[in-house]
Amino acid sequence: MTRLPLHSWAVSTREARELQVELAGRVERADRIGPVAHVAGLDVGFEDSGRVARAAVAVLSWPDLALAATAVARVPVSFPYVPGLLSFREIPALLAAWQRLSIRPDLLLCDGQGIAHPRRLGIASHLGLWLDVPSIGVAKSRLIGSHGPVPEAKGGWTPLMDGEETIGAVLRSRARCKPLFVSVGHRVSLESAVAWTIACTTRYRLPETTRQAHRLASG
Repeated sequence: MTRLPLHSWAVSTREARELQVELAGRVERADRIGPVAHVAGLDVGFEDSGRVARAAVAVLSWPDLALAATAVARVPVSFPYVPGLLSFREIPALLAAWQRLSIRPDLLLCDGQGIAHPRRLGIASHLGLWLDVPSIGVAKSRLIGSHGPVPEAKGGWTPLMDGEETIGAVLRSRARCKPLFVSVGHRVSLESAVAWTIACTTRYRLPETTRQAHRLASG
């Protein structure tokens, strides 16, 4: 269930930043999704004082959002904690969990950034490129960018800007709750990313995909 590798994971922090700049140019910011039968949430927790990554993938059937398959993998961490380079620390474990899935999802909602990233390659974009699967970044906090007031009603959003560039949406997924930071991962437009995030959200702040993956990753 994987493609040929885009690069080695045995890289320095300088090489990682250079790879992000190179790979960002390959990210597709327009819709190329195809039929969706299953959506997936992905999350990573850490064990043994951060030395082991516990990666989880939760696959939900669409549109009923029933849990259809799960996979968890524990992988020793080989890359240091560096803000902006978390994909190099977490994706190897996520790929190990992906290999264990019995169902291939058609759309990924990642707990993290897509192009709302200093070099436009957060974990959602990086993983979407690696797997060639449409992906969306759904982050609980902002990494970069600025925005205006967010409408209070569920589904209301305002653009997340980096200078003159729109890099994401600040989305109210539930009334009177803190907003989420949604951005293009790969092969999904921003408008579709927002729509899919809301469609996967029920009565909680987080989409069901993220909630299920977080539960698995947290053990």
